[in-house]
Amino acid sequence: MSPLLKAVEKKGVAGILKKRNPAAVSQESFFTDTEKVRREFSKLINGEANRVVLVPSVSYGMANVVSNIKVSGSDNIIVAAEQFPSNYYPWYRLHQDTGVQLKVISAPYTRINRGAQWNQRILEAIDKNTKLVALGNVHWADGTLFNLKEIRKRTHDVGALLVIDGTQSVGALPFDVKEIQPDALVCGGYKWLMGPYSLGLAYYGEYFDQGKPIEENWINRLHSENFAGLVNYKSEYQPGALRYEVGEHSNFILVPMLLEALKQINQWKPKAIQQYCASITKKPIQLLRDAGYWIEDDHHRGQHLFGIRLPEGKTIERIKDLVKKNEISVSFRGDAIRVSPHLYNTEADLMKLVKVLVAERP
Repeated sequence: MSPLLKAVEKKGVAGILKKRNPAAVSQESFFTDTEKVRREFSKLINGEANRVVLVPSVSYGMANVVSNIKVSGSDNIIVAAEQFPSNYYPWYRLHQDTGVQLKVISAPYTRINRGAQWNQRILEAIDKNTKLVALGNVHWADGTLFNLKEIRKRTHDVGALLVIDGTQSVGALPFDVKEIQPDALVCGGYKWLMGPYSLGLAYYGEYFDQGKPIEENWINRLHSENFAGLVNYKSEYQPGALRYEVGEHSNFILVPMLLEALKQINQWKPKAIQQYCASITKKPIQLLRDAGYWIEDDHHRGQHLFGIRLPEGKTIERIKDLVKKNEISVSFRGDAIRVSPHLYNTEADLMKLVKVLVAERP
């Protein structure tokens, strides 16, 4: 998770206090801040605000995708190996229910040009029977970049959908929906969007405009803004993507927090975040490589997230003990030490980790 910005924290506290007097919550309050969130997120991803919806989690956003695609046993869905579970389990369940083939594309067993070879494997796996490709922009364990532009081109060629879990990158790495043209982009808000837990955002393209949401709530029905008319039940949904929003998405505590966070990110700009992260990690990464550690090639990974793999003879359990003892905050994903720097970090923070890793002998 990202730390909570002080300005975001204040919005959360104000939202809690607002519930003291619910008479102050107007009819318009149910829609005002959510619309602002849509606009800020659409600015971040260069998309259209009416295609952005609030969701409680990535799994919820993916469930809307699953419920609106038709597959059979002769079709296939492609995912990258060891990607985040919320972008695997929905497709595994679909495989169980329908018999659709699930192609899990592993990284090559090499440390030379690994990122490029992994991308090539994914491109080669897409065929005329592929119905959907589900990926992140970067791999959550080691930051390997997936070439979404080329993958999108290939999915267009065969008529497949491209579904992106942007949780590991959107907010810190530039993402342009007009350039990538994903059919769906789903992001948890608690990480690089700097927001609270249990609230995220999803973008749904034209493919889903006439689909059915997984949830039947009052606020995603047509004319829900007219409270007096809610007793006149509507069969029609809100237009386009808005039908997919979670019930109670007006959350008067979490929504203002996410809105404040998005405003700050749009001021910082993901490109600048990448540049800063590159500047504070350049020297530490080179020192680690010199000591025999492996990190994905710079042009095949995000600058805000990278994995460190150990030289022969060093054990991950020993490293875990050392970073805990030295009060260093990193994650362990598979056989990688995952490091996630941001604007609140300095080169000195990274050098503390380097000192511990380089001093540790096999």
